Amino acid sequence: METRVVNLTPHTINVVCGVEVAIPASGTVARCREISTPVGEVNGIPIVTKTFGEVVDLPEPQEDTIYIVSALVAAAAVKAGRLDVVSPGDLVRDADGKIIGCASFCRPA
Repeated sequence: METRVVNLTPHTINVVCGVEVAIPASGTVARCREISTPVGEVNGIPIVTKTFGEVVDLPEPQEDTIYIVSALVAAAAVKAGRLDVVSPGDLVRDADGKIIGCASFCRPA
C-alpha cells in the first residue's frame, strides 16, 4: 500500500529528486499558535517577542499517512510525539536563487 501524503502548508510542494511530483495544498494549514509580547518600540514601530505554542489544525494520525507541514510545526509536533509529520527538506533553487522545490522531506530529530 502506498503512503498517503497530505500537504498542510498553504502552497503546492514540488518534489524534485529524480521523481518529480507536485503535492497540492489540502486547504487546511497546520500552524503553531503565536503569542506576541510587546517589549518596546523604535520610531513608533512596536517591537515584540514571539513565542509559539500548541499546534493547531493538525489532523489526528491516520494509518499510512504523513503530513507535510512547516519546519516549525514539524518540530513542535515531533516534540509532542508525532512521527507522521515532515517538512520540505534540501530545498532546490533555480539560477536566480528562487526556490523551485525540495529534494527530500525532513523530520526533526
